[in-house]
Amino acid sequence: MEEKKVILKKGEGRSLKSGGAWVFDNEVSGTIGEIENGDIIIVEDFDGYFLGYGFINFNSKIRVRMLSRYRQEPIDDDFLGLRAKVAWDYRKAVIDTSSCRVIFGEADYLPGLTVDKYEDILVFESLALGMDKIKEPILMALVKKMEEDGVTINGIFERSDAGVRKKEGLLPKKGWFWKREGCEDLTPIVTITENGIHYTVDVENGQKTGFFLDQKRNRSYVQEMIKRMKSDGETVRVLDCFTHMGTFALNAGLGGADSVLGLDISEFAVSEATKNAEDNGLSDRVSFRTADVFEELPKQIEDKEQYDFVILDPPAFTKSKEATKKAVNGYRQINIRGLGLVRNGGYLATCSCSHFMTQELFEKMMREAAKGAKKRIRQVLFSTQAPDHPILINGDENSYYLKFYIFQVVDEK
Repeated sequence: MEEKKVILKKGEGRSLKSGGAWVFDNEVSGTIGEIENGDIIIVEDFDGYFLGYGFINFNSKIRVRMLSRYRQEPIDDDFLGLRAKVAWDYRKAVIDTSSCRVIFGEADYLPGLTVDKYEDILVFESLALGMDKIKEPILMALVKKMEEDGVTINGIFERSDAGVRKKEGLLPKKGWFWKREGCEDLTPIVTITENGIHYTVDVENGQKTGFFLDQKRNRSYVQEMIKRMKSDGETVRVLDCFTHMGTFALNAGLGGADSVLGLDISEFAVSEATKNAEDNGLSDRVSFRTADVFEELPKQIEDKEQYDFVILDPPAFTKSKEATKKAVNGYRQINIRGLGLVRNGGYLATCSCSHFMTQELFEKMMREAAKGAKKRIRQVLFSTQAPDHPILINGDENSYYLKFYIFQVVDEK
């Protein structure tokens, strides 16, 4: 049988040859063999040099997503099972696995696939046609490997409902993919515990796969800092903007803050956050209100409100390179206002979840924001996403997206 191949143009594939995970449509000179979308093919350079295996989609600008670079390593169920095992073993080494990201797409060498674990449920998102064809052996290998480690998975829920699937020629999918025998009554509502806080997660209707796991460590940093502030006998007042399910606010409350106010434009998010505060016995000190943060902060500045700790965790202001300039202005304005609400000597936690907003660009923006707010800032902490969201240094710029800072804020004098 003739091997199915994609041949690169001369001089192309520079990113791929540097460790990248993708081949773009404009890098391809031609194909060999009868190829269908989603097929696993061989990628060769213009001179016939073997570059690896990947799956192809003629409907996508990402023509090939790479799976392996070894000629002697065929892509079969054993190969995919080994990829799943390596991903799980890595999580066991770096983070609490009760709830965590188990597979992070290209950063785990399984392009287009995200798998999160919430206690006894796995939730996955498949964004590539080729991955749709091979997802089952990966997922079932995960279940088997976890079981060998004494971890029981009772169900797998699919959240492949992102609009980006259309670019791959795929329809959205959402629903149960698999349930363990005897677990037919399993629901998509699960309670998880993170940093000592209990959350009710709706994996069917929540954001992404149900919960933002990437800020786990950063939320703990806020909790620990506030504990230290309280140990000095300080009164700590906290404002959490774009609170969503109240995760940062609840960590501040558990850290001992005297009062915490969480703001979000979504009434549903505020309702869920309020319930989470009640469930954790924190509603006496942590409260939430529906508000447009962009409108609310200027009002609070006008009212001369001051907080000991302000948290800004906005959604991504940019999802394309072209929109980055406008996004920088958005980040600058929200940080000027956030800085304006921090008392002299207090703290600002601020972040960006867009990989287009680079660390260098974010820090430049913060210098401008501090100047605009007439404040001096000094960096207390810099962090990225939790280690269950690994950053692939040589090859996948999309895997490094979260930048998180804590600054001390001092009045200019």
